[in-house]
Amino acid sequence: MAVIYPWLKSLWAQWMALGEHLPHALLIAGASGLGKRDLAEALAARLLCDAPQTDGQACGHCLPCQWRTSGNHPDLHRLSPESGEAQFLADEQAGGEAKPTQGATQIVINQVRAVQEALSVTAHRGGKRAVIVDPAEAMNPFTANALLKLLEEPPDGCAFLLVSSAPRRLLPTIRSRCQHWHVPHPSADALLQWQAGQGHGGSVPTSLLALCGGMPLTARRLSAQGGVALFERFVNDLNAGRIDPLRLAAQWETWLKKDKAPLAAGFNLITLVEWMHRWVSDLAAISLGGRVRYFPEQIERLAVLSAEVNATSAIDCYNEFINIRRVATHPLNLRLFLEDMLMRYVRVFKGDRP
Repeated sequence: MAVIYPWLKSLWAQWMALGEHLPHALLIAGASGLGKRDLAEALAARLLCDAPQTDGQACGHCLPCQWRTSGNHPDLHRLSPESGEAQFLADEQAGGEAKPTQGATQIVINQVRAVQEALSVTAHRGGKRAVIVDPAEAMNPFTANALLKLLEEPPDGCAFLLVSSAPRRLLPTIRSRCQHWHVPHPSADALLQWQAGQGHGGSVPTSLLALCGGMPLTARRLSAQGGVALFERFVNDLNAGRIDPLRLAAQWETWLKKDKAPLAAGFNLITLVEWMHRWVSDLAAISLGGRVRYFPEQIERLAVLSAEVNATSAIDCYNEFINIRRVATHPLNLRLFLEDMLMRYVRVFKGDRP
């Protein structure tokens, strides 16, 4: 059953207040890891349910709810890259946040055509229907234009729920046909409430919450995949005193290619580069008198390092990492890539590393 997380309850209440005036197309936008897909699933479940609860959520017991949870509801359609619907159901049963199938990158036009055909006939029970598109930015221009025709002339009783972490990548014509709803970041109180509800042993370490930018579901997934050990290895390598970029690059190459722990957790070069970018971000921030955002538990070490940092160089390095992230998906040579990245980091310091 889809979950309404504490930081989403206000948005959910606004939707329920609209009642029958809920628009036919909603663009649910926000950062990754906030539960946008769960929110869309909850709304779709509510629209299809025979006996919603007093808070508006689906009952979970009626026949339509049983069809939905089994993946067989004829009036619920999901558009995700490749086998996204099967992946969502597997993730939901495992208690995790839904995510697109690995390896699939686009929602193709044949998927939209299949939905068009399904919507051309009357709803199975003569009631409402729902189409979830996640992530909406995975539509290529041909797919988006095919969906646009449905948004312009929506079938009776059909709600289109577009989920996106990058709404600006959508066609302007798609955005103009949807009512925009922004998913908020959780407040400190909402995070505490959520942590309290995780049960014994289920709470997420604060270090991972900070590393993930306060995105609770991203942090929970990382924690479940052994993220604590990965995090400790990363910060220990950078806290080890004077860094030899060539030696550390060799160690990290082995870590990424041969160590079973990161391989099992899906920890890869892209993740490593993102963590390095955030480390440099905190280093630049503290050198300029700002606050540490991603590594608060390392603030003492970062403060020591900041005394050896040229602030201008740190900012330049931060900007360089933006470009490094863009090429991390297809490095020509992993070892050379890591060496270049670490040498750029070492150049931030005025003299020898402490």
